[in-house]
Amino acid sequence: MIRRSTRRFAAILVATTGIASASPTFAESSAIRTIGDWQLRCETAPARACALVQSVVDEARTKVRLSIVALKTTDRTSILRVVTPLGVLLPSGVGLRIDQTEMGEAAFLRCMPSGCVAEIEMTADQIARLSAGTTATFTLMQTPAEGVAIPIGLKGFREGFAALP
Repeated sequence: MIRRSTRRFAAILVATTGIASASPTFAESSAIRTIGDWQLRCETAPARACALVQSVVDEARTKVRLSIVALKTTDRTSILRVVTPLGVLLPSGVGLRIDQTEMGEAAFLRCMPSGCVAEIEMTADQIARLSAGTTATFTLMQTPAEGVAIPIGLKGFREGFAALP
C-alpha cells in the first residue's frame, strides 16, 4: 500500500529545486494547489517559481519514500527529479515505466541527508506519455538482485504540468 506524504516537501524542494527556503516565510510566500494526484507548489517571492510534486511512501517498507518533482527551468527545459531514500544502489539509477511502456532509467546526480536525487531532462514524448498515462512506476534497486517498484498516479499531471510557468 502507498500513502501520500507531504510532510517533507519543503526540505525536498530546498534540496532539489531551490524554490523554497527553510525559513518560516516559505508558508507566507507560497501557494499550493492540488491537481489530481499532484500538488502544484509555487513560491511567489522574490520571484514566481513552481514545481509539480507528488510524494509517496511504501507502507510495507516505511523507509522507502519517493518524491517526484516536475518543473520547468528558466530556459524552459522540462525536468523530472526523483528523490529516493538513502541506501539505494546508485549505479542502477531509477527505472521508469509509464503504464506498460518501459521508459528507461534516470541517473543519480547526488545524495544528501534528505535522500538521493536522480534527474532527467524530459523529452516531448515523455511529457506526452506522462500526460496521457494512468500510472508511473519507479523502480529502485536495493541490491543488484532486489528492486522495489513504487507506483504513482498520473491523474492531473497534464493540467499541472501545463500550469507550470
